[in-house]
Amino acid sequence: MLASLIHQPKPLLVLALILVVGVFSGALAKRFKLPSVTGQILAGICLGPLFHVFDHDTVEGLAPIMSFALGLMAVAVGSHLNIAKLSNATRRLATLLVCEALITPVVVFSVVLIYGVEWTTGLLIATIAISTAPATILAIVKETRSKGVFVKTLVAAVALNNIACILFFELAHTMALATLGNGSDGSAVYLAPLQELGYSLLLGGGVGVILVIATRHVVRTDRLSTYSLVAILATAGLASQIEASPLLSCLFLGMVLANLSPDKEEIGHAVFENFETAIFAIFFTLAGMELQFDYVREAGLLALLVFVARAVGKLLSADVAMRAAKATQRVRKNLGLALLPQAGLAVGLMLLVTEDSRFPESVRGTILAVVLTVVMINELIGPVMTRIALGRSGDLGKDRPRLIDFIHEEQIVTDFKAETMEEAIEKLTDVLIRTNHVQIDRKIVLDSALERESRSSSCLGHGLAVPHASLEEHVGIVGAVGISAEGFDFDSLDGEPVHCIVLLATGPNAGEHRLEVIAAFATAILTDRGIEQQLYHAHSPAHAYELLHHDEAEDFNHFLED
Repeated sequence: MLASLIHQPKPLLVLALILVVGVFSGALAKRFKLPSVTGQILAGICLGPLFHVFDHDTVEGLAPIMSFALGLMAVAVGSHLNIAKLSNATRRLATLLVCEALITPVVVFSVVLIYGVEWTTGLLIATIAISTAPATILAIVKETRSKGVFVKTLVAAVALNNIACILFFELAHTMALATLGNGSDGSAVYLAPLQELGYSLLLGGGVGVILVIATRHVVRTDRLSTYSLVAILATAGLASQIEASPLLSCLFLGMVLANLSPDKEEIGHAVFENFETAIFAIFFTLAGMELQFDYVREAGLLALLVFVARAVGKLLSADVAMRAAKATQRVRKNLGLALLPQAGLAVGLMLLVTEDSRFPESVRGTILAVVLTVVMINELIGPVMTRIALGRSGDLGKDRPRLIDFIHEEQIVTDFKAETMEEAIEKLTDVLIRTNHVQIDRKIVLDSALERESRSSSCLGHGLAVPHASLEEHVGIVGAVGISAEGFDFDSLDGEPVHCIVLLATGPNAGEHRLEVIAAFATAILTDRGIEQQLYHAHSPAHAYELLHHDEAEDFNHFLED
């Protein structure tokens, strides 16, 4: 019995051991100021390819666990693609998507061609290089409690990045087969990627709509958890059956939930919040166990060149895109570094080639060796680079309640226009209703704010006005901000133009919070001329958000917890 326990452990025992090792190695890595992901991957390498504690068949037996974990993380990443929240980030994300889909593969493709590899093989390797590991990014963001414009851009970019990667890879895959004489007709070159995208969208979107309808009147946590589990398993499982992408399908599921039911956070990935640490520990330890060192020597210099070329492509595409989109310096200088991790999607796309007998053995062998080696390097180095980027961006540790935490980038409008205070309040009311995911009647907000304004001007002087609407709903506090560099000639106490209008809407128990928020804005503007000028002349909502949430802002926008 003892021999059987040691040499043929049961899957549940293996899972328990992996969980213990993953949690311990993650905690140990954090002691050395490293991401826990890095410690878990290294522990997996020790258990698998290095010391062979568990053989390959044992790891393969846990594949369903890996598939569920990846699907769960894809749903979480998709939940960051809320259209209303990303309205101010559209230019940044669209520009980055184009640059990542063009610059990174072109750089990698050029290096591979110069090395002397066939163009069809180089094209496949180049398109795989577009991918970024969503699970790794999400795990590090959550572990470091990061929040802000940088994180918002990063997570949404990863989701869009993987959509583009799959589309371009499918196009390259079909072109390569057609060139080798194994393709079908020419239309398949264009239809294959669109077909996979369409299937994934229909599946993930369909399951998402069904889940929203099914849980519309459900409030019990146990039922919400059950429905969410079924939805994620069904999406990932059906995607594999109909030749759609499980990753994309789950990503679309999360996106549908975020947009159709944004105020109901009890469905989808959120119901597993208490188990996230365990899920991440198992996933990344198993990922480390699956890494293969046997191909490093075979890949040799080519793999190293592809790794460097991909890193250069990521850094260059992020820099070019963020300059074009006029993003803040913190985002521009660090985004490329944060996009280096690469894992599951790259390996999955690689297997589509290496397990396809229509490709010559030489092509399959080269892609297998190069991609696995590059993924291994990126999974070891990438998480550390992402953590460094989060620290340099200023978003690290900011996912804690702050005094004016209810003001996000999407609630800020720069270059704001209005002829009268009444018009300004009406426009900001529309922004407030559109971007805050709470059930508020627009007419009640507008009537309350205008009635208060008619009794007493909300202009406080020094360019600041804070109109207010009282609500009967227990919504806490919500708001919207309009900023104008030119200023408005409204009735202010000191006769100066109004440059910043902060519309607040509060429930019956948020009176004290409202006064603290007004005091915070007044303190920032009255005591720091630099912040006043930068805020009033902010060139984008992202710039204004950073001014209100950076480290120096803690004097007035303090954290509500230690």
